[in-house]
Amino acid sequence: MIRPCTDADLPTIRAIINEAAHAYYNVIPPDCWHEPYMSEDELASEIAAGVDFWGWDDARALVGVMGIQKVHDATLIRHAYVRPAYQHRGIGAALLKALLGQTSGHVLVGTWAAAEWAIRFYRRHGFRLVPIQQKNQLLKQYWKISPRQQETSVVLAGRLRTKN
Repeated sequence: MIRPCTDADLPTIRAIINEAAHAYYNVIPPDCWHEPYMSEDELASEIAAGVDFWGWDDARALVGVMGIQKVHDATLIRHAYVRPAYQHRGIGAALLKALLGQTSGHVLVGTWAAAEWAIRFYRRHGFRLVPIQQKNQLLKQYWKISPRQQETSVVLAGRLRTKN
């Protein structure tokens, strides 16, 4: 079941992100990796910046999360993670479909350039990689990340969507 996350879910959201983010270890540049991957303060900052988290609830246990954030004229898909034991079951796809159903206009996703599995996931769901020059402009306009993270990231753009 997909549901909006609440303040009571914050420790679990952070645990899911940190557990699933281990897939990025030795994939992203070592100078961009830190433990924990998402601290309590970072999660609070993301929520304060407007990231709304939705989760996949499996028998009353949150096992996957994905955030959505409206920034200027675009919607960003943020922090998409599923506990490793629950991956490859369609949870990420279901969360993405549910969040896309809430959007209209441009939808963007940023991820690490070396995270080939993440790029393949979004491409399977209709997203396309944007050219490098456009990527740099989009990362500066819509995200608040370090220059190093910008350098080692990609942006994927979803199809223009209209609400039903």
